Parts: sequence; structure tokens; C-alpha cells
Amino acid sequence: MIIPTFPECNHPLVKSLAHYSDQELLTLFQRHSDAGQYFAAIFCRYSPMVYTLIRHSARSPVQADYLFATTWRHIFHELGGLDLRTTANESGFTFQNWLINITAVSINQAELPPVEAIHYDLKSAPPPLWCYIERALDQLPPVLRLMVLMAQTFGWSETRISAYLQAEGDAMSSAEVRVRVQEGYQLLEENLPEDVRAIYLTGNTWTQDEQVASFQGEGR
Repeated sequence: MIIPTFPECNHPLVKSLAHYSDQELLTLFQRHSDAGQYFAAIFCRYSPMVYTLIRHSARSPVQADYLFATTWRHIFHELGGLDLRTTANESGFTFQNWLINITAVSINQAELPPVEAIHYDLKSAPPPLWCYIERALDQLPPVLRLMVLMAQTFGWSETRISAYLQAEGDAMSSAEVRVRVQEGYQLLEENLPEDVRAIYLTGNTWTQDEQVASFQGEGR
């Protein structure tokens, strides 16, 4: 079994956090919701363990990658309310124990789509980037978000998007759609935390297509 490696783990912003304990990283993540480096550091520290657990249970590498990503998305959403301090001293329960439990639940409850329906690419959209892009998408105005997803996730042309919007009572020409979709891309990037842009976008080769479309794991 080959465990994937992630370039962000060698980024200076992430490497500079290596000396922090799990509890310290968790606290920093919870206190600084406008920063992504703390979640990236947690991901880099524990991604080999989580991937190993998942790969042994998945039928194919494609399904393993997809389940790995959705597990980390679940972890991302749960971390905000996690409090280990009240139980750690009493039972010896650690952050690693918690991650193992979350991963086991994901494995046992997963309803994975067939391989041909999965279009997620682990290299193009590592889980931390996926999580923050998803959050950034949620911050877009509804119409812009819809147009970005139709253009990238479903591969719709500007003409088709225009026709759909007109049918829904929102008259917009193909040229206007093109401008608004580009506006959506710009806002999407601006909505990403500054350190996430530095870690994942600056000096890397991820394109807009990859950033938006590849994390839409099922179908197009």
C-alpha cells in the first residue's frame, strides 16, 4: 500500500507548527477560524494514520481517496466543538484516539458511490483545500455560487447557464454570465484564508477547474 504524500506538509507555514502539541493545534484552530494553517498541520500530522485505516477497508484506491477526503471534511466540521481537556485526564483519551474513532465511524457508515461516479482527485484538491474551498463557496452570493458550480461541476456552457437563468426569471446574456463567473472565481479566492492561499495556491499549479470541480466528488 502506498500512502500519499502532500506538498503542503513541507510548506514553511505548516512546518513551523510541528513543535506544537495536538491540544495546542486544536486550540489554535478553534481560536483562529480565519486561518487554515492549523488544520493543515493537523492533517499533515495524522493523514498517514487515517489513510492507512481507510485504505484497508476500501475496495479500490479511488473509493479510498474519496472516503479519506470526506472523513477529513467530517473531522474539519467536528473540530470546532471538540473539547478533549475534560476527558483526557480522566480516561487517558487522546486526540489520536478521537481521530481513530471518527475514522472508524466514517468507514462503518460510508455509502460510497461506484468508482465510475467518483471524480474526486486527491492530488488536485487535498482535503484541507477542499474544506476551505467548500466554506468559501458557501460565502458566495447564491446566484454566483450557482453559476460557478454549473460552469465547473457540471461543465455547462455560458449559453446553457444563461438559458437556465432566464427560465428561472433571471435574465442574463451569455456575455454577462462569463463576466459573473469570473467574478465568482475572484470572490472564491478572496474568501479563502490568506494562509490557505499561500500554502495551496501561491507557486502551485492548481487551476480554477481543479480547485472547484475536483472536490465535487460525485458526478458532474
